[in-house]
Amino acid sequence: MTTTTTTAPSKVLRVPAADPAEALAHFRGRLSFEADASDVHADIESGAKGFVLIDTRSTEAWEQGHIPGAVHLPTDEIAERAAELVPAGSLVVTYCWGPGCNGATRAAYAFAGLGYPVKEMLGGFEYWSREGFEVEDAAGLRQQAVDPLTAPVSGIACAC
Repeated sequence: MTTTTTTAPSKVLRVPAADPAEALAHFRGRLSFEADASDVHADIESGAKGFVLIDTRSTEAWEQGHIPGAVHLPTDEIAERAAELVPAGSLVVTYCWGPGCNGATRAAYAFAGLGYPVKEMLGGFEYWSREGFEVEDAAGLRQQAVDPLTAPVSGIACAC
């Protein structure tokens, strides 16, 4: 008697991986449009210059808490107020609530339409806070514990 073993077809490989040169262009492209909360935090902490961080949420959301040093400019006000708040030619990094919200994408689109170079901060305010970075509101600065599903609880960077 012969036993035949069949393996399920790979869901990962049902679409073949891209050629490495194509993959290089694709991932470089993604990195030219995106930054993550950890990298934005590292630049702020080190004093690195080179971008203006824009909180695109409503006034109520801003008052609930925001990233220290961010500029509050709700998406619907970008066209009329960007020039007064963001120097021409500045690299803009937008954020909104989190990955379930495309407000930062809409804001990045609006800034790009005005001629600004722009990146979107992945994870938004949600991941900034979940990674244990300081948040500011009317009462001052506060910090919550690191969510172990988003960052090392030791407080060290993930080094990715």
